[in-house]
Amino acid sequence: MNQKPALSVVIPVYNEETGLHLLFDRLYPALDALQIPYEILFINDGSRDRSAALLREQFQLRPEVTRVILFNGNYGQHMAIMAGFEHCRGERVITLDADLQNPPEEIGNLLAAMNQGHDYVGTIRRTREDSAWRHWASRLMNRLREKVTHIHMTDQGCMLRAYDHRIIQAIVSCREVNTYIPALAYSFSSNPTEIVVGHEERSAGESKYSLYSLIRLNFDLITGFSILPLQFFSLLGMALSVLSALFVVFLVLRRLILGPEAEGVFTLFAITFFLIGILLFGIGLLGEYIGRIYQQVRDRPRFLIQGILEAPLPPEETGDA
Repeated sequence: MNQKPALSVVIPVYNEETGLHLLFDRLYPALDALQIPYEILFINDGSRDRSAALLREQFQLRPEVTRVILFNGNYGQHMAIMAGFEHCRGERVITLDADLQNPPEEIGNLLAAMNQGHDYVGTIRRTREDSAWRHWASRLMNRLREKVTHIHMTDQGCMLRAYDHRIIQAIVSCREVNTYIPALAYSFSSNPTEIVVGHEERSAGESKYSLYSLIRLNFDLITGFSILPLQFFSLLGMALSVLSALFVVFLVLRRLILGPEAEGVFTLFAITFFLIGILLFGIGLLGEYIGRIYQQVRDRPRFLIQGILEAPLPPEETGDA
């Protein structure tokens, strides 16, 4: 690469063998049409198919604009993006999924929004091509997340987003093990915005996000950006303690007035089981926070890079004479 890129495109790849050629055929022409210096960072997140081999072939075809980071295992989409952030060189950075659900032709629209002075550009899918259950589950979790974290993202599931390099530096400086990058960027942004973009069906393969993965992602979002759930359960515990004390007084007075009674045993069981359920849920929520503290204090590497395929920097960029 003869000059520092103005744009870095970060793309995590996990078992995308069947769709990578289609991505290459659309991505490079879309970026060439922008007529600005750019680089593309593919992060192979421990793929078990031929994705790594296809990325190596593409690097050999376009080494001046292509870089490939190879993980030694599967660390997840957000850790792959974080690795791309740590190694990108562009003044502006765009994240893009490899499945072509977000058209690479929309990249120019994100850059146009940044030209208006925005340092973070989120996106809203014009039409959702996902299944009905994913559409409604995402809408429900979006509302819950915004209520809890006060982070406004209309469409948290769309990874086509643009970031100023200053925000990227702030994100990289955070050493969190569990995080959600768009929300983190929003919290660092001084002038965020959102634009509407197209959305297509997957070009090939299947979604890597199961229902469990989506639930885990939203746990990371909520527990990583707010302690409101803990405060809620603290208030709920105090309220239940007061109600329990009043209920005990009621039972004592009833015993004194009416004498011993056998009725109401099953009602007491139901109330007990209800309170136990709330208690167990609260303990589980507390465990989520403690588990994240445990992962953080161990200070283990978030990911291990097996290798990086990239062309050597010219002398003016490396500092050599």
